[in-house]
Amino acid sequence: MQLKLELLAPAKNKDIGIAAIDCGADAVYIAGPLFGAREAAGNPVSEIKELAIYAHRYSAKVYVTINTILYDNEIGAASELMQELRLAGVDAFIIQDLGLLKDPYVTNYQFFASTQTHIRTPEQAAFLESIGLSRLILERQLSIEQIVAIRKAVSCDLEFFVHGALCTSYSGQCYLSRRLSGRSANRGECIQACRAKYDLVDEKGNVLLKNKSILSLKDLKLDEHIPQLIEAGITSFKIEGRLKDISYVKNIVRHYRNVIDAYILEHRQYCRASFGTVTGGFTPDPNITFNRGYTTAFIDGTRGDWNSTDASRSIGEYLGVIGSVNGDSVTIDTSKTLSNGDGLAFISPDGEIVGMRADLCKGNCVWLKEASSLRRGWKVYRNLNVKFKKELEKNAPKRLLNVAMAYLSKDGVTTISAESENGAKALYNFTETYQEANNPERAVDTLKRQLSKNTGPFTFHLNSIECDKTYSYPMSTLNGIRRMIADKLLDNLDAAALASVLDYRTVVSCAARKYHQDHLTYLGNVANSYAEALYREHGVMSCSPSYEISAPGNVALMRTKYCIKYELGLCPSQKGKSSDVGQLYLSNVKYKLKLEFDCKNCEMVVIL
Repeated sequence: MQLKLELLAPAKNKDIGIAAIDCGADAVYIAGPLFGAREAAGNPVSEIKELAIYAHRYSAKVYVTINTILYDNEIGAASELMQELRLAGVDAFIIQDLGLLKDPYVTNYQFFASTQTHIRTPEQAAFLESIGLSRLILERQLSIEQIVAIRKAVSCDLEFFVHGALCTSYSGQCYLSRRLSGRSANRGECIQACRAKYDLVDEKGNVLLKNKSILSLKDLKLDEHIPQLIEAGITSFKIEGRLKDISYVKNIVRHYRNVIDAYILEHRQYCRASFGTVTGGFTPDPNITFNRGYTTAFIDGTRGDWNSTDASRSIGEYLGVIGSVNGDSVTIDTSKTLSNGDGLAFISPDGEIVGMRADLCKGNCVWLKEASSLRRGWKVYRNLNVKFKKELEKNAPKRLLNVAMAYLSKDGVTTISAESENGAKALYNFTETYQEANNPERAVDTLKRQLSKNTGPFTFHLNSIECDKTYSYPMSTLNGIRRMIADKLLDNLDAAALASVLDYRTVVSCAARKYHQDHLTYLGNVANSYAEALYREHGVMSCSPSYEISAPGNVALMRTKYCIKYELGLCPSQKGKSSDVGQLYLSNVKYKLKLEFDCKNCEMVVIL
């Protein structure tokens, strides 16, 4: 039996979700109207239902994020919302708050443990599987070795982020936004304080770095590590970006579809998790759409340059440097083609970023409104590629389901049967009123040619012809028959998608395990009595309230594998380097953050 590999795409809304499916996603994840960890990405249930029907045509899945922590007075509303979403065809729910597992009305749904449940140890993974989570979405800052260890501890599906923005902190363990602004990341309200600019200051007040986005990380890009992740036991490959636009989603999904398909082609023990072949369309390039530069994070167990330097927002693809400035124009030393309207980011040697739109481009010469502020030698990036954006809009790929057709004509009755690769069937019967063909060979050729075409989401293949007489059909008749069969198949697929909402799939958990800690601090994110009851049932003796409720002082607001000392070459693990720089702080006009370094665990901690 082949093991299914799933490409999972983000959907800010229904249209982006459909575009992701068209470009090859096996599943999409989307927020409902409430309780999503991206406050600005909610969607009405009616549109999620439309997305689910479309996705199910290809046996693709739709997952909804209910991934905030919940207060007692919200559990009921979340339960009602999930019942409504399940009836709309949603396949599973991505949750952070384990209190939902104690609600008797929703425990027969498919639940996935959000990355917000900070899964980075085999013990945490095994516990979550034991209480009924059918999939675990792992922490992003893990190595292949750590993933392998988790895989050995559980038998459920494992999902891993392979592309997109990285949280600086371990997921679900960042309280910086809540402490600084009252807006909690665990409640979907993150102010992204990690993208802000700070001075790095030592204990004597010396400024080591001035006005830098020192906590901001590059974006994750693991396309070259897909084979390792598969061999480590990952079966769902997740793209971050529920706030990203449709161009980004199309481009990145198409790229990873190609990467995963290439692996499957060489390893037949695996297959795609949905049906339909994506063909044609634009050529993807992940360097062109939104990115802050790329990193592979900790995937190979070593560190690289994680910091996005001054690019806390997208600067896009690198073009080259300014060769000269001449009045209102600049020449750029680049081999890439420039277009009128391109968005350009110019970066000075001290990190200042100046963004402009290209008014006119001729070769590598660009006319700009404020070119005089630029200087020779500055780096140039393109964060809006007008030509590529138009290509994405005009040259969309097609996702087609293979349909096998059979033609049978006997005793004046003709039956044309069709079955798509995902099991949908249709029949077309009629009594012959057409003349017997004078040229049977030509008639059969016409039959094959006209029935073996693309219609709607289907590509038809007439594989079998059996007849006692060969009839001559007008091409318009055969085209009409093919279209009618396509309509029947589509109706059958959509009917099956609607019927599937009644197929509640109870999750059978393995033997429940004792939780691996006796006492839970604020890091357990326990915000309601349901979650507390669950933990106590599994051996936890005491549960401190979540940070959102208790706001304890002088505690870790962020713990991360990212290390500023390492980025600056001050880590004692780096050969010939010394970390004797004393206490370090991050400071700006609003905040002062203390940095601590847990060298035993190779982690950095941020404290206010």
